[in-house]
Amino acid sequence: MPTKARSTRVDNAYERLKTEILNGQLPPGFQAPEPDIATRLGMSRTPVREALIRLEADGLVDLVPRRGAKVLPISLQDICEIYQILSALEALAAGTACRKAGDETLAEIEEVLNDADDALKRQDIEAWAVHDDRFHRLMAKASGNLRLEAEIEGFLDQVYRANTVLLRLNKAPASNAADHRKIVQAIRDGDTDSATETARLHRLNGMLRMKDVLQDCGLSHV
Repeated sequence: MPTKARSTRVDNAYERLKTEILNGQLPPGFQAPEPDIATRLGMSRTPVREALIRLEADGLVDLVPRRGAKVLPISLQDICEIYQILSALEALAAGTACRKAGDETLAEIEEVLNDADDALKRQDIEAWAVHDDRFHRLMAKASGNLRLEAEIEGFLDQVYRANTVLLRLNKAPASNAADHRKIVQAIRDGDTDSATETARLHRLNGMLRMKDVLQDCGLSHV
């Protein structure tokens, strides 16, 4: 198989499996041998094997010899650590965006925020989660720092999994959605301190709310 074609197949297998894990279609604890997963995707084993290795590096699955891949849960401690790291990384991204983000980028972000508001009005929490994830990825991109963007995106995959569960339990966002507009306005105003601090507190407050919900439900992982 030509290298380019194989790479495309691996990417396809990776994205399909990753999407099913993040959306909860393959829930924590799900386990299947490699041939079964290949059959599920309608693909050969080679690209599926390489995709699973990538997912293991992402911390989404554990590859068990002779037993296949197992979808890993995210513990409450994992969630807290991820949110603490994101509070620092996203604060840096927001502050940097004050110098880097142009009007076109900010207009795209605000369009996503409008879509998120519409989803909340419809009480479509799952749609809101998609727009929320998109907002944070665009904010990372707005920093203009490719390495910072890549680091944030890796953690956002884990956050999306946790948010999916939390939203079903809480029936509402874990954090103050109005913070998003405050961050964007601070960037438009060139107010680095405000953008940085709002982004930092947004994540930390979200972490506290998520801890409360999971503990109230008696969950130690999702």
